[in-house]
Amino acid sequence: MEIVFLGTSCMVPTKERNVSGIFVDDNGDGMLVDCGEGTQRQMNIMSINRNRVRKILISHWHGDHVAGIIGLLQTLGNDENPPKIHIFGPKGTKERMYHLLNSIVFSQKVDLSIKELDPRGMPLQFFENEDYLLEAIDLRHPTPCLGYALVEKDKLKINMAKVKELGLREGPLIGKLQRGMTVHHKGKEITPEMVATLKHGKKVVFILDTGETKNISMLAESADLMIIEATYLSGEEEKADKNRHLTARQAALLAQASGVKKMIMTHFSQRYKHTNDFVEEAQTYFPESVCAFDFMKVKL
Repeated sequence: MEIVFLGTSCMVPTKERNVSGIFVDDNGDGMLVDCGEGTQRQMNIMSINRNRVRKILISHWHGDHVAGIIGLLQTLGNDENPPKIHIFGPKGTKERMYHLLNSIVFSQKVDLSIKELDPRGMPLQFFENEDYLLEAIDLRHPTPCLGYALVEKDKLKINMAKVKELGLREGPLIGKLQRGMTVHHKGKEITPEMVATLKHGKKVVFILDTGETKNISMLAESADLMIIEATYLSGEEEKADKNRHLTARQAALLAQASGVKKMIMTHFSQRYKHTNDFVEEAQTYFPESVCAFDFMKVKL
């Protein structure tokens, strides 16, 4: 899995930081978590082909998280074979997408599937394929807002040297072994345990706008990586609570309580010229804390 931060600023873009957008590539399956203004350009800079996007996960409908969607869809529609795009978001997403698509002169060529999610205080699984599943939970923000989790499935990794020792070659029998099935070859029974090891999937959580809520820990429990907003430093905790955002200290305590392995902070207020103080504050409570920056790549 590869994660690319396309925008790490709060509401206002700065010279160094664009507004919210994260590209995730899991085995060639591309998705965007939010799509703020300028996301397409950020993808261009990172040489990310926009046609790789198959899903857009919308945290909420504030402009700095969604203003790039209409331009992206228009660009994708220029392709000779426009892809099907699955859009997931909180309650109201279908109506807002309707108004967005009708707000400009726009020839809708992309096949859109739009699904509203209503977790009601518990992690809601809303997508699954053979590689991973997606979950969502509602967060604490002035407008309906969701956090997301991408959970890779455990997989058997075939040791090809052991396979060849047993006389097997590439083909359907190896495929069955990888799916956990016992096979027979030249009178021998071969079990998956004889030729494979279990590779545990990764869990990544995206918490992009919220105030403090127990729902974060419910979604993020034991995650390998939690990407979480830290709009303010702790000196602005009263402002953070009023606007339903987090401080670096609050984010770190949530990471600690959730049992995550690593935390990356993002969504910084433009009032801060650098993030050194965010790292220092967060690492006091959760040492495995770092700050995201635009074009930062993370591989899991």
